Amino acid sequence: MHIRVLGSAAGGGFPQWNCNCTNCRRCRSCQPNLQRRTQSSIALSSDRQRWVICNASPDIHEQIARHLPPALDAPVRQSRIDAVLLVDGQIDHALGLLLLRENGAPLPVWTTQPVSDDLSTGLPILSVLQHYCGIDWHCIPSGGQEFSLPALPGVRLRAMAVEGKPGPYSPHRQSPRSGDNIALVLRNEANGRQAFYAPGLAAVTTAVREQLEACQVILVDGTFWSDTEMIDAGVSRKRAREIGHLPQEGDGGMLQELDKIRAARRILIHINNTNPILDEGSEQHRRVRAAGIEIATDGMDIEL
Repeated sequence: MHIRVLGSAAGGGFPQWNCNCTNCRRCRSCQPNLQRRTQSSIALSSDRQRWVICNASPDIHEQIARHLPPALDAPVRQSRIDAVLLVDGQIDHALGLLLLRENGAPLPVWTTQPVSDDLSTGLPILSVLQHYCGIDWHCIPSGGQEFSLPALPGVRLRAMAVEGKPGPYSPHRQSPRSGDNIALVLRNEANGRQAFYAPGLAAVTTAVREQLEACQVILVDGTFWSDTEMIDAGVSRKRAREIGHLPQEGDGGMLQELDKIRAARRILIHINNTNPILDEGSEQHRRVRAAGIEIATDGMDIEL
């Protein structure tokens, strides 16, 4: 199974268009040690020909052009994308669906029921697309059972409900439901190897930790370095944990949790523009790399 990182930044990308934090200002002026990044998304494939997009970011057109170009002999109006799967209904993970409206057939979209509800009401992307290419919607099982996608032969998937919040537009923002946010466990049937993907993760529970220990590749929430990062940067009054992200530093932080799981390849993804680990010359970046943890970049390829 092939995993390709299409976008490694959190919402807004890096640099964010209207942000003048230290990171964004330095990246925009092309100073060293800072790589531009698009918004969080990965692509999955069994053969590098047919791909399933996991989260459709607002940068989807750029990501397809850079990382999933069509075959030279492809028919008119055909791409390599066979389906889209969403782990939540956040704008930075779902808005790209609208940019796929020219699809030549109803677009296969996989979500949990709560995410489908939110994307049909509070942010009615699925309803809007019925007036364009149409949607072939599939429900991701929420009971922990494995499922498969026709576009991913030889791969079994399982959704794991994780702590987090639905989008701010959701009527359930303050009363989250199971299935608002999921992690995906991907299993290669040929060799039994597994990957864990959770770009949004508010806590590492016992169940999550047990699953992490069973995986060979971990792609996990790298949004914020500290709980007060956005407050310290002057861009928000909200803490990381308040909006559903476990910060990296401190007791119980992501670095401490990942330190318990050394056998797997560990990769931070969905990195906010304010996070100092984006600066490859920073002390925080050095600490992450010294712990044997990778920081995702756009275009990164992972074999499972």
